Amino acid sequence: MISTLVSEEKLRRVQQKTAAAVAQLDRLLLGQHELHFLVMTGILSRGHILLEGLPGVGKTALVRALGEVLKLKFNRVQFTPDLLPGDITGGTILQTAPDGSRRLEFQPGPIFTNILLADEINRASPKTQSAMLEAMQERQVTCAGETRPLPEPFFVLASQNPIDMEGTYPLPEAQLDRFMFKLNVTQVDAETLTEIIAGRRRGEPEEVTFFLEPAELAECFEVMERIHLSRPVASYIARLTAAAHPGTPEEVREVTECAAFGPSPRAAIAMAESARASALMNGRPAVGFEDVRRVAPAVLNHRIILNYRAKLEKKDPFALVAELLKRVPAAGLDTGGSIETGEESK
Repeated sequence: MISTLVSEEKLRRVQQKTAAAVAQLDRLLLGQHELHFLVMTGILSRGHILLEGLPGVGKTALVRALGEVLKLKFNRVQFTPDLLPGDITGGTILQTAPDGSRRLEFQPGPIFTNILLADEINRASPKTQSAMLEAMQERQVTCAGETRPLPEPFFVLASQNPIDMEGTYPLPEAQLDRFMFKLNVTQVDAETLTEIIAGRRRGEPEEVTFFLEPAELAECFEVMERIHLSRPVASYIARLTAAAHPGTPEEVREVTECAAFGPSPRAAIAMAESARASALMNGRPAVGFEDVRRVAPAVLNHRIILNYRAKLEKKDPFALVAELLKRVPAAGLDTGGSIETGEESK
């Protein structure tokens, strides 16, 4: 029930902190407010994020700035075709002790961090990319028969370039599904470019002036656990996810005829968690339908596999999700309880 949720004072305090973090990112990288809001939403949801955009739009700068604002350890790995799994996870090295004895010691790789920037992730081989699957899903790394936990919290923020596809390895669907969000980093408008050119030499961002302390970030995660998701909103998420599959009801069949495969249950879970984060960042103790609509494109666009016809016609997954949001009603015929409170029917 709503009365058992987080206190209004704590919710307001956390909402102000997250808003300040987004405002700091807005000040560092101009003209990308919605992108920054969604990145912070993904962080609060403990999700991994895939950033896609042309070179020079600020993908690397955004992740580096995020690490500074959150005061988290940050590592960057440039993915190349010759990168090996051990270059990411680390491995055992023969060490000589002062007494002359030798033993194998594990040397942790760059994945042992809080925020890992996997730059141009699609340039590494599938074997190397697969080394990240366990880390992204279980937050651990197994090497030489021993499993080691990764630091908490742990996030992968990967980037990829939509052009210059020679020498790249498209991410398999199983790996894409482990990214909570896929976000397009777009070009800024002429007014923002003018401000960058006139006010920043060599395009360098300003210094970070606001930091979210570790204790404050932990409080954000704690409040996230108490954001209420009512049964009607959960039903909306479930129906929206199911509607993205081919062979759906008549009212959305015109949209889903472009899909060869729809999103997995992991997509519904990701939508629920990120909608909770959206509610928190808007200062609400419970998830609303508007929160689901705000995060749905970022959650679903990379999980809907287009068929051959759709690819020939250059259909856009974001446009497909937008059409689904128009056609799937928020309140179904059987909500299972009150829409306002989410209280189940007796």
